[in-house]
Amino acid sequence: MAKSPTEAARQGSPIVFALDFANVADAERAAIRVRDAVGMVKVGLELFVEAGPRAVAIGEACGLPVFLDLKLCDIPETVERAVGRAAALGARVLTVHASGGPAMLARAVKRAASEGTGLAIAAVTVLTSLDAGDLERLGVSGDVTTHARRLARLAFDEGVRTFVCSPREVAAMRAELGGEATLITPGVRPTDGSATGGDDQKRIATPARAAADGADWLVVGRPIRDAADPLAMARAMRDEALAAMPA
Repeated sequence: MAKSPTEAARQGSPIVFALDFANVADAERAAIRVRDAVGMVKVGLELFVEAGPRAVAIGEACGLPVFLDLKLCDIPETVERAVGRAAALGARVLTVHASGGPAMLARAVKRAASEGTGLAIAAVTVLTSLDAGDLERLGVSGDVTTHARRLARLAFDEGVRTFVCSPREVAAMRAELGGEATLITPGVRPTDGSATGGDDQKRIATPARAAADGADWLVVGRPIRDAADPLAMARAMRDEALAAMPA
């Protein structure tokens, strides 16, 4: 039986390398270069729109599971069918928006389970590019943490057990959902502050802080991609996170 996302993170590297590249060739080279220091690779919208299924095949080329970050949000039928295709491609984790509602979430979880590939549905709560002011303009009441917990509880009640949240909400999420949940955190930045310029993520933290607060997986893209030595950066962030993870 395949390891759960949480088990895999704690037994190896909890770092998810975001393949923020414009083409498969560059993404695959980068993934292979750092594969000894990361536990999963993330294929996002840019690369998937460019290459489709070929982007997911990068996981096989580098020997790592693929986190397919498409943030699906559509009518339940459409999302359910997309989940089936993602499972067939061999993705290990697929993101959907928790704000898609209970019917969409429930059907996504049910379809993933029926495929029998071990695909985990990950509910995205509040994007790391948003803050309290943004939520207010969207007509959302309460602060970011309150809204993230609200969405997470909705998804959890529909069978979702994997969640995406910023490092700032990890501790609250762990308190809300308990040890059964797998928490994935983007917005992780090096402790030395070497990768903060030109960033559109507002709610960030270091690897140690995110891990200590209860994150299972830490998504890192630009800090590794743009480092002078990507493998050394990936190793440093991995080691810092593993040292801080609760026993």
